[in-house]
Amino acid sequence: MTRVDFYVLDGGGDARERFACRLTEKIYRLGHRILVHPQGAAHGRELDRLLWTWRDGSFVPHLAWEAGIDPEDADATPVIVGDGGEPAVDADVLVNLSDEVPAFFSRFERVAEIVDGDPARRSRSRERFAFYRDRGYPMDTHRI
Repeated sequence: MTRVDFYVLDGGGDARERFACRLTEKIYRLGHRILVHPQGAAHGRELDRLLWTWRDGSFVPHLAWEAGIDPEDADATPVIVGDGGEPAVDADVLVNLSDEVPAFFSRFERVAEIVDGDPARRSRSRERFAFYRDRGYPMDTHRI
């Protein structure tokens, strides 16, 4: 059964995206394949750029998902940054930055939900929390 971790941040602005980069790097270094699921295509492009620049000395090998991508390239890349849809890639961890629970979340071993201090996003994250809880998914909350 999929395990869900909520990471609760105090800050706003780009704190959520920067933490997503930090968490993705950590998960990658532990040897996992990751799908970073953005709010949409524009957000995905922003995350793609940020993964290259968020911290000096950091390297997170990743590929931005887009239509027509070579499946061999996707299979050989440990981190895929989605475009808001469901990429046809295998990964074991989903980093969800969407406001919704992705319909395909249960195919992952783990889901990381990142919550920042923005009131509207925090409210939507409570809805996602209730969704997972009401369906019996094992969950943990981490205050960052």
